[in-house]
Amino acid sequence: MAVHPEVAAYRAARAAAGTPPLYAQTLSEARAADLAAIRAGSGAVEPVTEVRDERIPGPAGELPLRVYRPTGSGPLPTVLYFFGGGWTLGSIDTAEGICRRLANAVPCQVITVGYRLAPEHPFPAAVQDCHAATSWIARHADELGVDPTRLAVGGDSAGGNLAAAVTLLSRGDGPPLAAQLLVYPNTDQSGEPAGDDDPALFNRRSVAWYRTHYLADPAHAKDPLASPLLADDLSGLPPALVITAELDPLCAEGQRYAERLRDAGVSTRLEHYPGMIHGFFAMPGTFTDGRRAQESAAAFLRERFGLPAGPGRVDEPAEPDAATGPGLGDG
Repeated sequence: MAVHPEVAAYRAARAAAGTPPLYAQTLSEARAADLAAIRAGSGAVEPVTEVRDERIPGPAGELPLRVYRPTGSGPLPTVLYFFGGGWTLGSIDTAEGICRRLANAVPCQVITVGYRLAPEHPFPAAVQDCHAATSWIARHADELGVDPTRLAVGGDSAGGNLAAAVTLLSRGDGPPLAAQLLVYPNTDQSGEPAGDDDPALFNRRSVAWYRTHYLADPAHAKDPLASPLLADDLSGLPPALVITAELDPLCAEGQRYAERLRDAGVSTRLEHYPGMIHGFFAMPGTFTDGRRAQESAAAFLRERFGLPAGPGRVDEPAEPDAATGPGLGDG
């Protein structure tokens, strides 16, 4: 494995600063440190035509939403984006940079869901919240300016896991979804975490720490809503873009999920970023490939929503080096 020069510089800076891994901190410290790191690496904050906060009914009380709306009137294609953080860290603030960039680049409306966190609310609370929010938004599309025929889900890391779980639930219970964007998703929590123990980067100890908080009962690891890779049947799910990073402990399970989707007849594209680490997608201010991956995600959503390239955008962003997997139309 060849480490990307930007990753080497990032790792060296963290090691020199003595930055402790999140799993070595208290929950409150880790939550604050996680948000600070993402904000530091996300680059300039892009202006969006409208940003507003809403609250909707959830399975156990109100759920906060943040709505990012680009220029345009009437119902818009919409992405529900679930933030990452191992189901333990994160908030609607965590995905601020991603949501703003997607809203402008697609363009489309982006809505972030403030689902409940573990260990206070272990599995399946986050899945229930995300599916409930998806269903509520589809039923109240007029109130939020959503085009219900062009509704997609997405997320990074734990958010990618939740997006995959929502597609499984929506296949049977609705609403119909136009696409799923899965960025280095957790897809199989039943085995031993992969990777090494490098404390300067997201590692297998990180994966185990998040699992311990999220899965109060270890037997839940076999539930397809916790481990979508273990679902018996993945047919009938919406077209997918799966993004993986070579140095990420979750890389192999993300790639296996893309392969299973394709084998089940789901139009699937797998984009693999050599030399990259977990978290790069959320840090385009630090990693050039983070910006490229966000551009690729926007192009995928634009195609699924049937939108033209438009001024200042391209239909097909440059492919990452050594990209693998089926094309958008394969399945």
